[in-house]
Amino acid sequence: MKLKHVSIENFYHEHFGKLEEGELILDVRTPEEFSEGHVPGSKNISHDQVANHVEELKQYKRIYVLCRRGGRAQVALSSLIDHMPETQWVCVSDGGMDRWNAAQFPVEK
Repeated sequence: MKLKHVSIENFYHEHFGKLEEGELILDVRTPEEFSEGHVPGSKNISHDQVANHVEELKQYKRIYVLCRRGGRAQVALSSLIDHMPETQWVCVSDGGMDRWNAAQFPVEK
């Protein structure tokens, strides 16, 4: 299992806008929350639906998972890691979208 935890600030400064081919930002909030504002370029699959999207997600070599505060990202990861052991997982915990918004990082609607 390849799992790393990064803060929202680290993600923004070190990874956001620098994603390579085969990398994905996965927002596991509800579609309603996602429509209110999300990290530009992110894909939305609700945390309770991610297990149904394993085959689709297998195309990515690294996936950054985030939610509103961090809890649902960890729930989503627990249901995906065993099915996708070759993927490099990055849990963007430590505040999630709440902290992203507070820092006034870019948001797409």
